[in-house]
Amino acid sequence: MANLKEIRNRITSIGSTMQITSAMKMVSAAKLKKAQDAITQMRPYANKLTELLESLSASLEGDVENVYAEQREVSKVLLVVITSNRGLCGGFNSSVIKETAKNIEENYNGKQVDLLTIGKKGNDILVKKHHVVENNNEIYDDLTFDNVALIAEKIMQLFADGNYDKIELVYNQFKNAATQITTVEQFLPIKLVDTASNVNADYIFEPSKAAIVLQLIPKSLKTQLYKAIRDSFASEHGARMTAMHKATDNATDLRNDLLLTYNKARQAAITNEILEIVGGAEALNN
Repeated sequence: MANLKEIRNRITSIGSTMQITSAMKMVSAAKLKKAQDAITQMRPYANKLTELLESLSASLEGDVENVYAEQREVSKVLLVVITSNRGLCGGFNSSVIKETAKNIEENYNGKQVDLLTIGKKGNDILVKKHHVVENNNEIYDDLTFDNVALIAEKIMQLFADGNYDKIELVYNQFKNAATQITTVEQFLPIKLVDTASNVNADYIFEPSKAAIVLQLIPKSLKTQLYKAIRDSFASEHGARMTAMHKATDNATDLRNDLLLTYNKARQAAITNEILEIVGGAEALNN
């Protein structure tokens, strides 16, 4: 059994760790509320905009040249991998990294696959085994639509120039504070819905349908990427809050066990001292 001083030092060390994990939990909880409000308010708008774009693009039937909806034989793929800049958030980053590796192995084996990473943690791991064309860690320093739009424009230009035949987003979709869904989402080319199976009302478009589509495409793609990063940002704080809550609970249990061990050891030491005193007194009496 460890001596009393060692146990006291361990109890003090665990108490300090508990203060850190508890503080990190509260910070993430405060940031999560703001990030959660942002993504829940934005998601219906982004989903409806994407749905409208896909429906209109499919109904054009080649009336307008739409390079972003061009379906090509897939030989060159770009994966946009969204992780975080900081750790201590459980399996948040590792789940995205594993899903990226799984996607490459199962769907694009033998094809040219490049990565564009957003977040330091994912980049540090993936750059060891895969070709990373660009890394954008600084986006989290000022996460605004305008800054994300610059990244989206680069990706759109890479597809338009024919550098890649398909572009996908890999990120954690926010469900709640304890649950994040690892998602692989097609970014380009734009998916075209089957308009034949839908009942389309006789709408009058002003300006023309083609003009609306051409204006919606850049905005929709920028919004889609911004939504994915916002989803990942909220998921990160939810995962960190949950991880720090569990770490605090585990530290509390360990501290309680050590306190019990310390009290037992202290009681045993006192009992031994009493026995020595009694034994010495009996020896003097005899």
